Amino acid sequence: MDAAQPNPAPARPADTPARRLLVPLGTLGAVASAFAYVGLVDPNQPGHYPVCPLFRLTGVYCPGCGGLRSAHDFITGHFAAALHANALAVAGYLLFAAGWVLWAVRSARGLPLRFAPSDRQWWLIGSVVVVFSVVRNLPFGSALAP
Repeated sequence: MDAAQPNPAPARPADTPARRLLVPLGTLGAVASAFAYVGLVDPNQPGHYPVCPLFRLTGVYCPGCGGLRSAHDFITGHFAAALHANALAVAGYLLFAAGWVLWAVRSARGLPLRFAPSDRQWWLIGSVVVVFSVVRNLPFGSALAP
């Protein structure tokens, strides 16, 4: 090979909508598998999942407490029970679903998905999580406790 000639670039596979959907579909498959497992293995039965360490040590509900029960109830169609177990998690499931649809549509069209919340939006998200965590541990917020 002559030193003056650069190596040709390797050929890239065709950028088709199906190829662009591989990552969103893989992500959906992983999330669906996790939900299927939680739907089949009831977290209300002791011994299947670990207890929340914060709750075990302090008796305080973290923002994720009740999340597995919520996912189980959600996947089995008991939406009121899912909301009672962890309303914030249910909101997260719905936000994930909407975000995934947006991601898949934009990927199929060859457009990037840009998720760049401002500092104010991050503070708002954090504030919602903190307020949810505090209120669910107070007597008047017991409806939010799992």
